[in-house]
Amino acid sequence: MDELMPVLFLGHGNPMNALADNAYTRGWAAIGKSIPRPAAILAISAHYYIPFRMVTTSATPPTIHDFSGFPSEPYQIRYPAPGSPDLARRVQELSAPEQVRSDDDWGLDHGTWSVLVHMFPAADIPVVQLSMDENQPPAAHYEIGRRLMPLRKEGVLVIGSGNIVHNLARYRRQDRDAAPFDWAVRFESRVRQCLLEGDHDPLVNYDQLGDDARLAVPTPDHYLPFLYALGMHRKKEPVSFPVQGVDGGSVSMLAVQFG
Repeated sequence: MDELMPVLFLGHGNPMNALADNAYTRGWAAIGKSIPRPAAILAISAHYYIPFRMVTTSATPPTIHDFSGFPSEPYQIRYPAPGSPDLARRVQELSAPEQVRSDDDWGLDHGTWSVLVHMFPAADIPVVQLSMDENQPPAAHYEIGRRLMPLRKEGVLVIGSGNIVHNLARYRRQDRDAAPFDWAVRFESRVRQCLLEGDHDPLVNYDQLGDDARLAVPTPDHYLPFLYALGMHRKKEPVSFPVQGVDGGSVSMLAVQFG
């Protein structure tokens, strides 16, 4: 395939976004219509964060409802996209010498299907998920992204799904339109600046960015998917932000598109 697929990082936020009609979900739908139709999708979700590096190999991945405390409606959602054992094997091949185990049990968690129901509602594009090994440092996740770059020439859309800023302890559940915290604004602005300047080092070593980083990224699970997408960014390639906003003051819904 001559056309180079873009790479996406999507801030997925609340599982209820799967059912919502809002600026975020309309933005995801617009992305799905604006990019070339993928041959397959590789998703790196904040919710597949385990002590191993694994890739889903099922031809019929189940829809996983990996959350609690929500109304009944999101638990009824099914996203019946097929899997792709061939793509899973390709991910294992490109990741070498890192070992990526096969996982026939995990399916599509809400970090994946809550955005794909808006981007590709027909659920007719094969989807594979790659786990993040919680024992590895940020640079290792970025490096796997670098190794997976050939997928862009093979018609595969790679999506990292998490949130650049994700602090649920400060989340204003009763006022989701609340003004964002100053530290959230500063950290997201720093990320944007580094992206536009092509400066990856501070983004990989985000833990060195001071108090704002500690508040914005209290745990790494929602930030690390961004590093996989970042690793696939080619030098001087355009960067855009097709979805923006902050939910509840402390969850960035920023989407980043490379290419």
